[in-house]
Amino acid sequence: MSTHTSLDLAPATPTDAVAAAQAPTTEARAPLTPSTLRTIVRELAEQPDQWIHHVRLSTEERWYRRLVAEEDHEVWLISWLPGQSTGFHDHGGSRGAFAVALGELEELSLGGPDQGLLIRRVPAGTARAFGPEYVHDVRNTASGPAVTLHAYSPPLSSMAHYDLRAGGLVRTSEEGPEQW
Repeated sequence: MSTHTSLDLAPATPTDAVAAAQAPTTEARAPLTPSTLRTIVRELAEQPDQWIHHVRLSTEERWYRRLVAEEDHEVWLISWLPGQSTGFHDHGGSRGAFAVALGELEELSLGGPDQGLLIRRVPAGTARAFGPEYVHDVRNTASGPAVTLHAYSPPLSSMAHYDLRAGGLVRTSEEGPEQW
């Protein structure tokens, strides 16, 4: 996440999938699977009454707010105006998923030597999940705003940023939670 805003934790009424992921335990839990994270964001995206009142739009940069902060996962709410993007980035070894609740985004990733650059349209109602080594760029190329929900497990501890060059992705910087 390359923008800055308040990280006040908001109380959220969890869905069944979120409640199951938040069940108390006495042991450290293993990271949630991408499939479980996709279920969490998909179900939450379908319940706008749980998060719509938090959404803000910023002409300066993407706006975001962490909704859930648990030992084994976190959930973020992000708004996007046309033209806003993340740039290529990873998730510091965390698994993740995102769901487009409103609007439409575009996701760019590298598909390997034979596939080159992959561009996916991600309309409202769509959820994407990925493993710990995934690098992508998410952007709003539509004419209106978009709102997404993102889940990461374990919670994000760092993110590296990359430039796409002729030879592939080149790591350019890294940031930690203190920058979010």
